[in-house]
Amino acid sequence: MIVGVDYTAAAWQGAGIGRYTRELLRATVGLDRSIQYKLFYAAGGLPAASPYLDELRALAAANPNVAVKPIALAPRHLTILWQRLRLPLRVERLIGPVDLLHAPDFVLPPTRARTLLTIHDLTFLVRPECAEAGLRRYLATAVPRALRRADMVLVDSQATADDLARLLGVSGPRVRLVYPGVDARFRPMPVAEVEPLRAALGLPADFLLFVSTIEPRKNLVRLLEAFALLVAEDGRWTVDGGRWGGDLLQLVIAGRKGWLYEEVFAAVGRLGLAGRVRFLDFVDDAQLPALYNLARAFVYPSLYEGFGLPALEALACGVPVVTSAVASLPEVVGDAALLVDPLSVASITEGMARALVAGEQLRAAGPLQARRFTWAAAAGALLACYRVLERQGSARD
Repeated sequence: MIVGVDYTAAAWQGAGIGRYTRELLRATVGLDRSIQYKLFYAAGGLPAASPYLDELRALAAANPNVAVKPIALAPRHLTILWQRLRLPLRVERLIGPVDLLHAPDFVLPPTRARTLLTIHDLTFLVRPECAEAGLRRYLATAVPRALRRADMVLVDSQATADDLARLLGVSGPRVRLVYPGVDARFRPMPVAEVEPLRAALGLPADFLLFVSTIEPRKNLVRLLEAFALLVAEDGRWTVDGGRWGGDLLQLVIAGRKGWLYEEVFAAVGRLGLAGRVRFLDFVDDAQLPALYNLARAFVYPSLYEGFGLPALEALACGVPVVTSAVASLPEVVGDAALLVDPLSVASITEGMARALVAGEQLRAAGPLQARRFTWAAAAGALLACYRVLERQGSARD
């Protein structure tokens, strides 16, 4: 069987779907060497020195059943051709024959092959105010069209499966749940391993951490308002027998600017938090485990998530986690995190305070919960989906 995989997000994106695709394919391609993989991506404008291309080349070098297939168009141009103009330029014309096409990023290219489509979430329907208007209109057309064509649909959580059934009428055996995993490098780490990162980034001794793209769905304005309330309670909360008093605590936000982010930066000034909030921009994957370990607690009050990988990574590192009691997040964190109402600033404040004064109770629970989600299990489940579609293809032929 020849499987074509749209690797575009993995080639371009450091976080989100890019990381999901890299981790999943790394765990999958070596499980059954009888399967040939063609990993194709929009290559126009991508720097040759991209670290994600280096990773792809290493994956192909280590697995002779993996072929790399760059397409000499930019992602935007390929999207215009395939999704907006809907030109019938089949992917086979660009990369050669495939038996199965796996699209891990919401939409399908034209193909004669059996199709496997991943839907990570339905933000554009559940939280339309959190998406740019143009992207929302595009997804509202392109995603239902892709779902009609897909032979099988993968989801990251039961919550997303429920949303698919409720909002788009897609359900039944065609929908398969494959949980993402968390890499073993996300673990509790000794002080000697993490302190060099503190020094390199100039991080304070005590901070709360948020990791993700800066965009409305992440609910950062309410997080900032909650943090302002927390630090205004001078000395009310203490940690380690009083080592921390509210005047030293900071909030560190690690993530690139996404979209509709202006209100977040305006809130820092409005709330008088200029000296208390640190924006790190994007943090390399290799540094993330140490960054999580350095934090007093991880705060992730998202309005909606299809899975919420940063919360799981923080749990794996043994960091107290405060996250939202909505969508997939309770499904992911179980009883190992503090759940809050993301629409209530007071609830977020209370969650952060509880994490600071009683966090040790959560540190042991986090890694145990995280062990339920592994990329090895995800790869095995994905391979089983491939085999089901292979049998269906044989029966159809």
